[in-house]
Amino acid sequence: MATVDPRLAVEFCGISMKNPIVAASGTFGFGLEYDGYLDLNTEIGAISVKGLTPTARPGNAGVRIAETPSGVLNCIGLENPGAKAFVADILPTLAQYEVPIFANISGNTLEEYEFMAKTLTVEGVAALEVNISCPNVKCGGMAFGVQADSAAAVCKAVKSHTDLPVIMKLSPNVTDIVEIARAVEAAGADGISMINTLLGMSVDLRTRKPLLGNIYGGLSGPAVKPVALRLTHQVAKAIDIPIMGGGGIMTGEDALEFMLVGADIVSVGTATMVDPRAIGIIAKEMSAYCEKEQIAHVQDIVGGIIVP
Repeated sequence: MATVDPRLAVEFCGISMKNPIVAASGTFGFGLEYDGYLDLNTEIGAISVKGLTPTARPGNAGVRIAETPSGVLNCIGLENPGAKAFVADILPTLAQYEVPIFANISGNTLEEYEFMAKTLTVEGVAALEVNISCPNVKCGGMAFGVQADSAAAVCKAVKSHTDLPVIMKLSPNVTDIVEIARAVEAAGADGISMINTLLGMSVDLRTRKPLLGNIYGGLSGPAVKPVALRLTHQVAKAIDIPIMGGGGIMTGEDALEFMLVGADIVSVGTATMVDPRAIGIIAKEMSAYCEKEQIAHVQDIVGGIIVP
């Protein structure tokens, strides 16, 4: 069993975590897949499970994932067994581990978000992470997260149907992410998760066709880190609720940089696809930094960036 470093123990939205690292939704399955590669009880701060929807989804047809320079493109299409099946068949096993579980939820209407909030407000779920990059089918298919008023409406809908902490996951594919962060804060969000993937594309020159079956996909990995850092810094200066920051975190230094610009905790995704032990390694690197720099607690550096 790995040793828990008290300098890394944090609280986020009232949730106690052994370290400030969340296994990001979409790259860690439901967490059970990684048991045996690292100790789920001690090496992870929390697990945000793969995105859940009201009913089961098979995902997109064709190629779903493609490696790119310094990153990965994906268009999985939210393949999942559905919220009720997760609660009945997966959560009981997952709840046996001593790690907080965040349920990542998606919907295409406000009513679907309300259903998700009610369905997943159960014992064993510590918080709801709300994906607002979904198309609003009642408003022409534009994603909920690209407009402040629609993002706020989702937040209010979820908040009205749960007593769990509500963490709104922001999209970087917007004109002004700060406006949207302020809107969901005003709507009652308990925390912010950022960033979701950047929209990208890959082309197969031999066939002259898009490589991904869905044409476009979400870009993650080291390539997005500078953008994610900038957006986290901008949002942290504008809001008072806590932030889970991430995007391209591969090392302990990467994680600490996000905390310096204002993230209270971090999420790690693509790194776990490269090495399933990544989160435990990153936590050890963060501990080593605190030891070297004589930092009493990792949260002492949050927002401590020195800007000329």
